[in-house]
Amino acid sequence: MAGMRVHELAKEFNMSSKEMLDKLHEMKVPAKSHASMLNDAHVEKVRKNLAPEIKQRAGKLESEEAHKLAQDQAEAKAKKEEEERARREAVEQERAAREAERARRAEQDGEDGKPASKPKKLAPHASPYESLATQIENEKERVAREKAEAKARARAAAIAKEVAKKQAVEEALRNRGKTTKAPVPAKAPKKAAPVLTPRKSGFDSLLAQIDAEKQRMDRQKQAKPAPAQQQQQPGGRRGGKSERGGKKGKRGVQIVPELEAQMAVETQDRYAHMAVQAEKFQRDKVLAEARAAVEAATSHENEGRRKKRKQKREAEQRERLELEAIEKGLDPTLVLDDSVVEIPQGATVAKFAELLGVAPNDVIKRLFMLGQVLTLTQSMSDDLVELIADDMGRKVRVVSPEEEYAVVYHDSEADLLPRPPVVTVMGHVDHGKTSLLDAIRHTGVVESEAGGITQHIGASVVEIDGRRITFIDTPGHEAFTAMRARGAQVTDVIVLVVAADDGVMPQTIEAINHAKAADVPIVVAVNKIDKPGANPDRVRQELTEYGVIPEEWGGKNMFVEVSAKKKLHIDDLLETILLQADVLELKANPNADASGFVIEANLDKGRGPVATVLIQRGTLKTGDVVVAGTSYGRVRALVDPRGTHVADAKPADPVEILGLSSVPTAGDEFRVFADERDARKLADERQLRERLAAQDAKAHMSLDDLFSRIEEGKQTDLNLIVKADVQGSIEALRDAFEKMDQSEVRINIVHSAVGGITETDVTLAAASDAIIIGFNVRPTGKSRTQAEKEKVDIRLYRVIYQAIEDINAARVGLLSPDIVEEDTGIAEVRDTFRVPKVGTIAGCYVVEGEISRDDKVRIVRDGTVIFDGVIASLRRFKDDVKTVKQGYECGIGIEKFQDLKVGDFIEGYKMLEVERTE
Repeated sequence: MAGMRVHELAKEFNMSSKEMLDKLHEMKVPAKSHASMLNDAHVEKVRKNLAPEIKQRAGKLESEEAHKLAQDQAEAKAKKEEEERARREAVEQERAAREAERARRAEQDGEDGKPASKPKKLAPHASPYESLATQIENEKERVAREKAEAKARARAAAIAKEVAKKQAVEEALRNRGKTTKAPVPAKAPKKAAPVLTPRKSGFDSLLAQIDAEKQRMDRQKQAKPAPAQQQQQPGGRRGGKSERGGKKGKRGVQIVPELEAQMAVETQDRYAHMAVQAEKFQRDKVLAEARAAVEAATSHENEGRRKKRKQKREAEQRERLELEAIEKGLDPTLVLDDSVVEIPQGATVAKFAELLGVAPNDVIKRLFMLGQVLTLTQSMSDDLVELIADDMGRKVRVVSPEEEYAVVYHDSEADLLPRPPVVTVMGHVDHGKTSLLDAIRHTGVVESEAGGITQHIGASVVEIDGRRITFIDTPGHEAFTAMRARGAQVTDVIVLVVAADDGVMPQTIEAINHAKAADVPIVVAVNKIDKPGANPDRVRQELTEYGVIPEEWGGKNMFVEVSAKKKLHIDDLLETILLQADVLELKANPNADASGFVIEANLDKGRGPVATVLIQRGTLKTGDVVVAGTSYGRVRALVDPRGTHVADAKPADPVEILGLSSVPTAGDEFRVFADERDARKLADERQLRERLAAQDAKAHMSLDDLFSRIEEGKQTDLNLIVKADVQGSIEALRDAFEKMDQSEVRINIVHSAVGGITETDVTLAAASDAIIIGFNVRPTGKSRTQAEKEKVDIRLYRVIYQAIEDINAARVGLLSPDIVEEDTGIAEVRDTFRVPKVGTIAGCYVVEGEISRDDKVRIVRDGTVIFDGVIASLRRFKDDVKTVKQGYECGIGIEKFQDLKVGDFIEGYKMLEVERTE
């Protein structure tokens, strides 16, 4: 233990080493010299005791503290003076005793007839120090005698004090009773103790026992002799020992009668005290037994009932966990096994070691032995997690992020109430989905859509005969497959719109597949029956090939023929939807915390992040704290599909939420939290998980792969920055880009967000050499001017077709062009001429096309190409010409070829670079 030397401590208090040693001796702190080592406890003690004195020296004490310190010092000084005076008196007494002893011995010598002044003659064999030894022995006896007397007096005083105290206790115990016993003579029979009336019948035996014990003690007291007589008997231990051996008591103390009387009284008091304690013990024991009996009597009859209720709760909990595991597609045995540790997917080495409760170095060592060199902050794959856990003999289960944050709700039948159905309208492009909803809602939704095409999901509520139906309109274009999938997940009934004049189309088949994957019933609305050439039976026949069979043909799907334009049979369609909803018996718990899905989300310039959600359970109220994906916040306002502010939203109600921290992703699950801190924590964890996943995705690129791509030069990147009005449009564009062929040109979306095009986007595009794609948004502020200055290309679109076509054209423009041959003409050799210094010239007749001076030519003889070269000269008569058309004669000289014969054909062609379309 670290400590401090004496001279260091003295220096701290501005004292000399000698002064500090004196202080330490006064405080009984062991220290021999200035170099002695003091432990921490002694140092603290010295500092605590010397602090007031040091403060006084420094003038830091207040008046009261200074006064108190002065008093303490005065008392200490007085005590020291008193001790010094007592020491001097003891020395004087010792000196007087020695003088008296010396005088006594001188008198004894005088009585023997020897002169007192003449010293005693020692025997020849006696030591000269014999008289000194005798004095020392006598002095020791005197000191021992004085000590024994002092101890006897102190012991007698302590016994007297204890006797007085016990007499006071006995007197107090007597006074507690209802009656007070009168003092009686020692030899007179003691009165019987008065019997107290017990509060309960259970104390009768106890009181009887106490009375019997008191009577027995009185008889013993009467049978014993008086203290004086007992002291005179020879059988006494102390007295008898003195008479037999003529010795004193222990340590030379003489026993006095008064002390023996006090001891006898002490013995009597001890027995009385033991009786009181026995009475109290018996009373407490009886009370405890009575309470235990009453508690056992009241709880025995409910013990079996509580046990059954506990077993029932445990069974329900187990059943609920099994249901949750089955709904999540997990093995119930793993979920119910307490020894199985759940490890989040992508957990780091440190997190893995923490969850398993092992040392991180042990995990790193095992990874190193497997050839995987990972640090504490690096993530582990699922296979590594299971392998390392199996090597350690532990059971683990890797939990995906969806499963980790998913919540499974279980409501009792008493809490469930009927709710409106959620209907999703699906179908192919331009089959009349939105027009059908327009006919149902009597609104002009189609007119507000760009190009007559629905660009994102819309939700609306329709009331029919006092009943409500929530409609979700999903786009029919193939680019919105993911959005249709989200619509199928939150819906109860799907209305599949098929045009009677068009039949089943690719997006119709996709809608059927989504409905089957979500296990949602399908109601087919055969639209456009008013158009010429409409054939509903052909639609039925085509749908049977995909498992959608009409009821009239023995199937389970209801078919309704409607006309959205002329509003024919709309009521029949609504009745069919309600009938299907009644069959499903849709219920939800409205008296719980709200939860559901985000249908759409966008960034409004005036209102901030806005999310359109569909409530599936509970009631959402203004002021609730919600978490949607990586966004959280307190609900500031709820807006229904008509634009009216509402106070709450019940199951199956679509509403817009204002007050989120950021724009969530369409399709995210949202739920209400009781505490905003918990909501913020969950959102932050999800954001951190997304960032880690993004980092891991970038880490998959290796140097070898990167260098090979640079050396081959086969892959070109097309960087894009996508800004849109809603999140669903971004996902649609991303899905369309992923479907494009990226074997030679890779399309990278550098950044995507909801909102207008800002100067930050332009700066990012300039730095990453990207193109900005704006969908239903415009440049804000000085972003357009900055884009012109930075020469950044901004493309703005309102219809998704145009955006996809332009991006595809840009992608194709970066492809390496195809080199193709284009035939220009054919000339027949009809004669040959020898020209000095030139060679053989073929006299030709152009039978097809046009022969050009710059063409490449092939010499074909009997259908076989015998030479491939270029034209050396082309003349018509004596003039050099560039081209000769069909039907004209010419002379052609072939470079580096002289074996021309009559009947050969000269085919002219050009090598052209053609831009690739795919």
